[in-house]
Amino acid sequence: MLTPLTGGLVLAGLALAFVGAAVSVYAVTLTGLLVGAGAGYLFAPNVVGLVAVDGAVLTAGAVALGGLLGGFLAYAGLSFAVLGIGGVVGGFAGRFAVGPFYAADAAGIEGTALLVGATLAGVAVGALFGFVLTRTTLVIASALIGAAFASRSLTPANFEAAAAETTVEPLLFDLSAPAFLAVFVLGALSQLGLFRFGYVTKLVGLLPGARRWTADDDRDGDAEAA
Repeated sequence: MLTPLTGGLVLAGLALAFVGAAVSVYAVTLTGLLVGAGAGYLFAPNVVGLVAVDGAVLTAGAVALGGLLGGFLAYAGLSFAVLGIGGVVGGFAGRFAVGPFYAADAAGIEGTALLVGATLAGVAVGALFGFVLTRTTLVIASALIGAAFASRSLTPANFEAAAAETTVEPLLFDLSAPAFLAVFVLGALSQLGLFRFGYVTKLVGLLPGARRWTADDDRDGDAEAA
């Protein structure tokens, strides 16, 4: 059932997937807001009982506060936010896409060490890409995160399960799912086309505040537009 909340997440996901990197200041802030809200939702159960507030109200407050904090930090420190986004996406890919191939035949401490190593390597590579190839990192990251929400691979129910079980397992999804792949590929190609054919400048000129920062150059991703 498509509720206003899930519908809003689908629309936000489509926006991230198709124009995220083109209007970086909005995309990074929106990503920070979503990540912050998700973190607030996961954190809320840990303080239930410690604060004399109704559980639903406490959760809503934690989501709102987390979203505002995440959005503000992303907007205030866009260059660092891109590093963080690259690191998170890289770590996710290392742990759940690359790591299992190396740890498939290992067990116990050895298998855990391989997964941890793959995760740390993914974080390092993702952060490096975020620093050197800002635009490319934002295209891939925004297309991936946007596709996850737009294809409903990630829904509020997943976050509810993760919060209840205090684990990230419910947030994992099949990266080869047709709907996810379709949005991811089309979104990434569309964003690359926006840069290639010069539409970014037109988009940035139409949106208030977007000229503050835009990833229009991989080698100088944190330069402010004049």
